[in-house]
Amino acid sequence: MSADAFCPHDPFKQARKSEGVLPNDFDGETIPMILRHKDVRAAAKDWRTFSSDDPFHVPIPQEEDVRSVRQLPIETDPPIHTEYRKIVEPFFRRALKPEMIEQVEQLIGDALSDAVARDSIEIVRDFALPIQSRALAILLNVPPTEAECWIRWGIHVFRDPKTGEKGSQLDSYIQQQLDRAEKEPSEDFFSALTQATFQGRSLTRDEMEGFTNLTFAGGRDTVINTITGIIAYFSSHIQKLDSIRKEPKIIPTAAEEFVRVITPLTHIGRKCPVDTEIEGYSVASNERISLCWASANFDETVFDSPEEVRLDRRPNPHIAYGAGTHMCLGAPHARLIIRSLLKKLSEHIGSIELIDFDENIEREAQYQRKAGYQSLVVRLNSRATSH
Repeated sequence: MSADAFCPHDPFKQARKSEGVLPNDFDGETIPMILRHKDVRAAAKDWRTFSSDDPFHVPIPQEEDVRSVRQLPIETDPPIHTEYRKIVEPFFRRALKPEMIEQVEQLIGDALSDAVARDSIEIVRDFALPIQSRALAILLNVPPTEAECWIRWGIHVFRDPKTGEKGSQLDSYIQQQLDRAEKEPSEDFFSALTQATFQGRSLTRDEMEGFTNLTFAGGRDTVINTITGIIAYFSSHIQKLDSIRKEPKIIPTAAEEFVRVITPLTHIGRKCPVDTEIEGYSVASNERISLCWASANFDETVFDSPEEVRLDRRPNPHIAYGAGTHMCLGAPHARLIIRSLLKKLSEHIGSIELIDFDENIEREAQYQRKAGYQSLVVRLNSRATSH
């Protein structure tokens, strides 16, 4: 069995080179996917032409059937977006604090120790999902026991293929936590929302839920896919882990390269308020387009040998975290998790044996793209037993 199944193919390569735009049908709606790095980046920064003020339709596929509130701040445009973002940004920047870095490194070190003690471990649900949930509990400053509840929701809070839930558990959980925070406020994320103000007034319950809904949904499967992809990669390129061990200063660069190559979120939607043209393709007013991060991050005019994983790649202007005013709020947190994982893997893991895997393939009318794994079973061996 080949662990090179990790290597992401680039289904947009031909269309990116020849057309720059790939129209594709999503839920009966034809949405043109913008493919070239320069065009995706420019569109991401031009919120007047490519608007996020389109509740439930910024994600592709749309989420009208799985949630009832506008996600904040992502589904708004400036200047309101800027004001909303300032409310929660301090919490997300906690990921830069030394004490939180230490906690997340300890969390991942403990997870690896547990994994090494087993004959094998399924990475997606038994390793990556717990790490993502427990690291989020640290970020939101809630008791670690809360993460055990989140783990039971599965890898996607709206569309987990195994749990079958449609966001109902998340909705009820959020309401309970906001009720608790209003009655007994503490130093956690929910309490911060109940005490926040927007344009001189308290947040409405829908606004509070909009922030928390995005917080739980936005960085969940993306972080899980990235963790899983890194483990899969090292199972067949263990010498690259040795290079990190010998030169740990490349960890930040390596973390960015993994995010570029994996690009866990294929694309995101925008609405065009007025008639627009992209690379000769006409988009009528109020129709949607797609900013295809996955294509942009493999643009051969920007990245030399884009399908090659270069852990010391510089420069690396990837846009896996977005670009412009809507740059991912959770990027510092995601970077902390990925860097901590690379550090702890290099310190403690000598080899990774791939036992079984089931790829997750996005199957659309005009393309198929590998987007992570449904499952990945490996044996993690400590450095002590590998020598």
